[in-house]
Amino acid sequence: MSPASAAPAIRHPRWVLLAICALSLMSTVGMALPYPILAPIFVGGPVDDFTHFAGLDPRLLMGLALAANPLGILIGNLFIGPLSDRHGRRRVLAVTITATLLSYGLTAFALGQRWYLLFVLARFITGLTEGNVAVARALLADMHEQIDRTQAFAWLNACLYMGWLLGPLVGGLTLPLGESVPFLLAGLAMLPCLLVLTLWVPDWRPASAAGSAPQPGFSGFWRQLREQQVLGLLRADPVLAALFALQLMYCLGVNALYEFAPLWMLENMGLGSAGIAWVTAAQCAAMTTASVVAGRLPASRRPLRRAALLALCAALGLSSLVLLPGPLGLAAIVGLGLPLALYNAVLPAWMSERFAGHGQGRVMGLLSTVFCLSNVLMALIGGGLALLSTRWIMGLGGVCCVAASLLLLRLARREAARPEPVQDTM
Repeated sequence: MSPASAAPAIRHPRWVLLAICALSLMSTVGMALPYPILAPIFVGGPVDDFTHFAGLDPRLLMGLALAANPLGILIGNLFIGPLSDRHGRRRVLAVTITATLLSYGLTAFALGQRWYLLFVLARFITGLTEGNVAVARALLADMHEQIDRTQAFAWLNACLYMGWLLGPLVGGLTLPLGESVPFLLAGLAMLPCLLVLTLWVPDWRPASAAGSAPQPGFSGFWRQLREQQVLGLLRADPVLAALFALQLMYCLGVNALYEFAPLWMLENMGLGSAGIAWVTAAQCAAMTTASVVAGRLPASRRPLRRAALLALCAALGLSSLVLLPGPLGLAAIVGLGLPLALYNAVLPAWMSERFAGHGQGRVMGLLSTVFCLSNVLMALIGGGLALLSTRWIMGLGGVCCVAASLLLLRLARREAARPEPVQDTM
């Protein structure tokens, strides 16, 4: 077995799995909390210097605010996963969770003062340290000899979706108490994260980093960032480069739903923050259920083909939102949770096995980077299309998912023709 694939000796791996899932659940609550409330804040809010900053349309300002957070996550994901490969998962998580707590406080302050530019900057800073999902996935991938990889990812995804269920509910139901309140609660959610991290998550560096002490000094630290950032994988492996392109297309479609479904519900159904929160919660409940089921299914012999079919199902659901009237559209939004969740259980598990030699932190960081890049792009593109109609945004999302499905099928054929690797018996 190669050093890169050696798993750490962890006592009670099931308890560690539960701790990682709990940590991810609480972190995601904070990430998901703002999404259903930005449309009511900007589009349904008062006419002032915040919602009409520089005389711009509130929909454009909302798009910029939506893009700021994933842009920060995008930049942070370039380095957080690789740094956890080098310096240890728990140490990196402790630093990022503490920084996220502080930046949520800054966000609440900016919103309370009605300072739009500071609000956008605070959302960006929050994103820089908020992308911990890659480290959580890397932790589970490191334990692949002690726990089933696909089941572990399914459990993690279920907890992430529960976070996306609870976060919008908390945000939507507490917005009437004050626009800053949801962000203050998101910051407070980081405190139990630190407790779980300290008590139950093991402190270790992956075997691939053993014997390679971190380079001292400020220049050494930045040299590590340049050498280990995740985009370097695109040069190192052409298959990962192909995956990057197709996953970008898929995530553009997914983020059309995640970012602009609240505005779709506001425009087509007249729902406020509480109504949007309940629909989002129902969607996330469907995703949680699908993830639990996925963890019990036998491993697919053709995972990429399964992922391609799931991407096609997502494309059909998104495209239906171009034409469906309000109530049927709400049912489609909830039902879309099923293929999205199943896809997220299949592809990361396959990637963690196929590309383990590159370091789990870097590989999972690449997945998070793709998602955040698409998040930024769709927020900017969708902010412009929203001036016409959110139905245009959903149509674009459907086209992107169709393209991803076709690219995945082509990659599946190439991978099926690849010679089986020679097993190392040493």
